[in-house]
Amino acid sequence: MREWHRGKSHDNMHYYVYNDGASFEWDDQKNEENIRKHGISFTDAQRAFLDPQRLIGPDKKHSIDERRLFCIGQVDGKILTVRFTMRSNTIRIIGAGAWRQGRKIYETYNR
Repeated sequence: MREWHRGKSHDNMHYYVYNDGASFEWDDQKNEENIRKHGISFTDAQRAFLDPQRLIGPDKKHSIDERRLFCIGQVDGKILTVRFTMRSNTIRIIGAGAWRQGRKIYETYNR
């Protein structure tokens, strides 16, 4: 079974390590804002990457200063869209939500 382990917290950023080697980080303020706006914590959002049917693609709309991607995956019966960027070997979560467009894309590719 795959598990997450909490790592160091520093500079207002959480850092989680997935036992397959992938790691995640995010800004605490951005996480709190995301919870208020979309009802999704970044702790829950990282679980979208565990979905074996997840989709990962470029986020052209939000790729201005750096290359951004999105992961669409199922978490607790919800289809989440997670916006992120890669920094070295770390996935930095930028935002997440359960949006209709992400669900539509997920359901189209996973019929």
